Amino acid sequence: MSTILKSIRSFKYAFRGLYFLFKVEHNISIHTFIAVVTVILGFVIKISVNEWLLIILCIGLVFTAEAMNSAIEKMVDKISPGQDVQAGMIKDLAAAGVLLAAIAAATTGFIIFIPKLITLL
Repeated sequence: MSTILKSIRSFKYAFRGLYFLFKVEHNISIHTFIAVVTVILGFVIKISVNEWLLIILCIGLVFTAEAMNSAIEKMVDKISPGQDVQAGMIKDLAAAGVLLAAIAAATTGFIIFIPKLITLL
């Protein structure tokens, strides 16, 4: 199989993963809502190009962390379907990664948006 066909197929699998992420994972809808509100607010208060770069990076970081967390949870559930302390710890650690990404994103958002909102008021 040619390299181009393999690359196309890998994109197909990646988009299928995105479909599963948005269809199955509840928390992604919360992240999506916050991302949409953030983008709308960014347009309304006209953030700078550098601020847009940070916002886009943060949104990507949170979505990536959520995708990795979901993959780890599915894998742990497959390998260890019953109650298991170590399996629970693995899932908690993966969830902590999402929490850390979300805290970093929220902090970045506050640093960018709060001074601008205070100036508008």
